[in-house]
Amino acid sequence: MATAQDIAQHLSQRYATMQAGESLPAPALDPRQPEWQNGILLACAFLGFLAHDAACIAKAWQAQSDRLGGFDADHWPDAPHDFGIAPMPRANAFASCPQNLGLYAVLPDAQWVKRMADAGVPTVQLRFKSDDARAVAREVEAAVRAVEGSHSLLFINDHWQQAIAAGAYGVHLGQEDMAEAPLEKIRAAGLRLGLSTHGYAEMLKADAASPSYMALGAVFPTTLKRMATAPQGTGRLNAYAALMRHHPLVGIGGIDEARIPLVMQSGVGSIAVVRAITGAEDAEAAAARLQKIMRGFQKA
Repeated sequence: MATAQDIAQHLSQRYATMQAGESLPAPALDPRQPEWQNGILLACAFLGFLAHDAACIAKAWQAQSDRLGGFDADHWPDAPHDFGIAPMPRANAFASCPQNLGLYAVLPDAQWVKRMADAGVPTVQLRFKSDDARAVAREVEAAVRAVEGSHSLLFINDHWQQAIAAGAYGVHLGQEDMAEAPLEKIRAAGLRLGLSTHGYAEMLKADAASPSYMALGAVFPTTLKRMATAPQGTGRLNAYAALMRHHPLVGIGGIDEARIPLVMQSGVGSIAVVRAITGAEDAEAAAARLQKIMRGFQKA
């Protein structure tokens, strides 16, 4: 009989593309569990999965094994019901948005929102940082006006109160903001909701809120914000996208022109960029190139 160590070694080699960051210390194993269950937890530690994500994976693999009549080491779980994900449609669902949001530009102010809306970028996010509530309200209102008459969909990062007041298309929240914001109030106002996720546990938490879309990342290293998790890489992104295929998905984090095809292969319908546009010498030209690459991949 294969030991937990043998199984963990096989799994960590079989799914080496899911390695993110350094391997973690081996967890305490339960001698009452089958060797394959302990092997999964060991493999997750070898691959750098945080404990709460490893627990989600182990639970889903148990459900998959029960459903299939045995443990299959060559089938990483990706069926939503094995993770306890409720079927669609749902009573608590937020208003829907396009399955493919296309190029998603994250921008620092309303002036940038105007530029990218005029340039034909399909989805834009205002990420305006200020502790001045009146300044935030003015910027959000200006951003809403900036997309009027265009085909751009505008999401407001964090500032849900001002987004509701200004009649924005949607709001994007991080995990901490999601826990504090009154989701029912945002839903009742008719706004779309996007949620950030960085692994299995956060995806399941976000999924329970039935958002309009889900952001998966950070795919690659990024210097824009300090991340609590290692870059997830395309191996994990592929698995995340397969599991959450019932949502519109946005890949985010360190994505540039060269990396777009790698991200698009996962099946996400949108790619979020920051510096690939705001740091470009000619932002409008950069946006056009990024969209051309995405369209070319979709046609191929």
